[in-house]
Amino acid sequence: MAQEDAWRVFNKLPMRDVVSWNAMTLAHGKCGQGWKALELFKQMQQEGVPPDSVTFLGVLSACASVLQLKHAGLLMNAIQSGCKSDAFVGNGLIDMYVKCGSMEV
Repeated sequence: MAQEDAWRVFNKLPMRDVVSWNAMTLAHGKCGQGWKALELFKQMQQEGVPPDSVTFLGVLSACASVLQLKHAGLLMNAIQSGCKSDAFVGNGLIDMYVKCGSMEV
């Protein structure tokens, strides 16, 4: 029921900003719905909402939860948008690579 309520509120927002997208993406990731979180990220980009470091943390977590390193190509956006020096994003990258079993040096 709570998920339906969250979607109802999200869909009624007159303008969805990065904060509302992040809330939905992170919530789906935390509920074990990593694929849905990745879909939301794609939809967010299609709607022209620029991601921030919190967005990338959610995407990294979603990639790790579904063990999809191939979707990590999204990370190039993080590097290009200046998040490469963000310690939280860096830690998220490490976490994702560890969970996906990609620890080659």
